[in-house]
Amino acid sequence: MAEAIRIDAAGKEYKELNQEVRAVLAEADSVVLEGVLAQRYIGCAIPAGKSIVVNGVPGNDMACYMDGASIEVCGNAQDQVGNTMNDGTIVIHGRCGDAAGYAMRGGKIFVREDVGWRVGIIMKEYQDRVPVIVIGGNAGGFLGEYMAGGAIVLMGEAGDYMATGMCGGVIYLRNKIDDEKVGDGLVLEPVDEGDMPFLNGLIAEYHEHFAGEVSEDLPKTGEGFWKLHAASSRPYASMYAH
Repeated sequence: MAEAIRIDAAGKEYKELNQEVRAVLAEADSVVLEGVLAQRYIGCAIPAGKSIVVNGVPGNDMACYMDGASIEVCGNAQDQVGNTMNDGTIVIHGRCGDAAGYAMRGGKIFVREDVGWRVGIIMKEYQDRVPVIVIGGNAGGFLGEYMAGGAIVLMGEAGDYMATGMCGGVIYLRNKIDDEKVGDGLVLEPVDEGDMPFLNGLIAEYHEHFAGEVSEDLPKTGEGFWKLHAASSRPYASMYAH
């Protein structure tokens, strides 16, 4: 395998950096970015077979519209990671900000630690495309807001107003939330045997990405998890039709 090409991002404006990244990936399959500090749109729309390693803190909308590539962040990430991404894998060895996975349509996002607010908002799935977000820490409010498909795995504590407006998909919770925090039209119940192959696979993949970086207390399987999902795929039908 050819060695990844390295780019020094220090001091570069985001447009200049992204033009350089696209030019490199037109000829090579992988690139390592050094000294990243809040440059936006890194890895947008890059296709399958390409990979980026980010050393630093990428700015908003990293990997938006990504279409099958992989991005690994050795640090924290800012808001809207994976905005409307179609496919691929994002691994963040730290925390990420708000609205990660916004309108995500496929692929996987793994975050070692905490996430901000409105992560997984408007996630959706179609046929065999099932977007996934796995969070090793805590989540801010409105996790899975208006979620229409896909899966979120949360190993830490959930914020308030989780799954507001949810009509599809599932949120797997290591820590059961209080019954009064289960919103109207939602069902909270223990995982069953049908969930375990899928859930166990995601947890195993999380530990593979972050081997040696996480607490031994984090679960290795989905045993004892709870799942939150919509009671109906049309929770607001009565508002618009008789």
